[in-house]
Amino acid sequence: MPGLMTAGLILLLVAGALGALINEASMLDIASLWHDPYLRHITAFSFTQALLSTLLSIVPAIPVAYALSRRQFPGKALLMRIFAMTLVLPVLVAVFGLLAIYGNNGLLANILALQGWQGSFSLYGLQGILLAHVFLNLPLATRLFVQSLEGIPFEQHQLATHLGMSSWQAFRFVAWPRLRQQLPHAIGLVFMLCFTSFAVIMALGGGPRATTIELAIYQALRYDFDLAGGAILALWQMLLCCSLVLLSQRFAKPLATSSQSVTNPRQSQFDSLASRCWDGCWIGLALLLVFPPLLSVAVAGLNSQTLDTLRSPGLWQAIRHSLQIASIASVLALVGGTAILLTSRQWRLTHRRWQADGLDLIGTIILVTPGLVLSTGIFLLLRQFTDAFAAAFWVVIAVNALMALPYVLKTLSQPMLHVAQQYEPLCQSLGMSGLSRLRLVEWRALKKPFAQSLAIGFVLSLGDLGAIALFGSQDFQTLPLYLFQLLGSYQMDAAAVAALILLTLSLGLFSLVEKLIIRTPSC
Repeated sequence: MPGLMTAGLILLLVAGALGALINEASMLDIASLWHDPYLRHITAFSFTQALLSTLLSIVPAIPVAYALSRRQFPGKALLMRIFAMTLVLPVLVAVFGLLAIYGNNGLLANILALQGWQGSFSLYGLQGILLAHVFLNLPLATRLFVQSLEGIPFEQHQLATHLGMSSWQAFRFVAWPRLRQQLPHAIGLVFMLCFTSFAVIMALGGGPRATTIELAIYQALRYDFDLAGGAILALWQMLLCCSLVLLSQRFAKPLATSSQSVTNPRQSQFDSLASRCWDGCWIGLALLLVFPPLLSVAVAGLNSQTLDTLRSPGLWQAIRHSLQIASIASVLALVGGTAILLTSRQWRLTHRRWQADGLDLIGTIILVTPGLVLSTGIFLLLRQFTDAFAAAFWVVIAVNALMALPYVLKTLSQPMLHVAQQYEPLCQSLGMSGLSRLRLVEWRALKKPFAQSLAIGFVLSLGDLGAIALFGSQDFQTLPLYLFQLLGSYQMDAAAVAALILLTLSLGLFSLVEKLIIRTPSC
């Protein structure tokens, strides 16, 4: 019942939002929309920037992952940890770091100016969007490929060495078949993340020439108050997202697993100078991409405006709102995800797979209903009954909880199923169920994935700019919105302080939540 009730609430919320969108969009002549040159332009730009971002993220990730999978060096574990952090890194922190390094007044421009270079360049527009997407998604793709390469049985590496394969032949016949299995999954994930990107486009978009569908929805509602236009754009965005998800599922196949021994390949077969230089170059490029922007955030945050910014009441109000929203949204996502998985795993144990898959699919509906689209529908729905901005706090929480829910389901689904398969006969024989079963039997095995789920949901909500951009006001701001407004008004020193605070809160609280729960006594 808890899982069915949670799924019902999700469906009710999404259906109500979509119903409001359809009702508002019915005022327009949908057949004539495609003749609108602006709609064709933003649709084409959305696909273009997502396609280019995916290519620039996936193609270099293959040699970087291959180099990391076969080389051991000091700091490798830290590098992989930082690569994992990009998943939950607030987008505006990444944008600020990139501006500090590659912006018109950034570190690189200053170094070139000292060398006599008189030119100028800007990150605003397509070039900045691509750089930000590569910064955020190349580490993610690299981790996916490294995990895939680590699944290659050691016997295959031994056979490659025995046959005297060169480094290229080993890649072609041993590594590439495994990478090719992971490729559709990685391409589909990165493309969807770039296609539905909002904060990056909003911060670095170069006006009408660099606008995506999602940003056009925000502009139609926030600036023009064109409810019908925003509704039809939201429906168009959702239709495209559904088509992309179905297309990616069509080409993606389940990854093969092996029961053979798996370990890292011996480095002796890769010890040629050319091979070491090749791997070193790709790892070095990855370091140059990831470390300087993050380091620049820490350095730039300590400036002459630090104390003045810290005294600002608006900053602390934004921090308080962010922590409140992130705390409630992450707990709601964890409770809702656990309720759904308790029901779906019970169905799986009784061989009702299709029902379980359908229930899990409802929990991930936000993947095909972008947060801004859902926020738009909720806004249109609420305005029929009350002041939508008066309920902004709870709307932002609901949208952020739904955005975190797929990550909770992904993190908890396999551990919860494995624990149930292992202890189900024992619990049935003892007549143990409910909270007592969770506390006495399952908590010891599940507290680590529970901690990871809660931490990911917390940090994702803390750094989100989607729903708050639509419902935010002068009296209701979160830290990402506060940072965006500082960047928009070119208060770079104050923005640096806000970015450092957001980065510190995100990474610090991510680690703190994990450690507090994992170190909690089991009984």
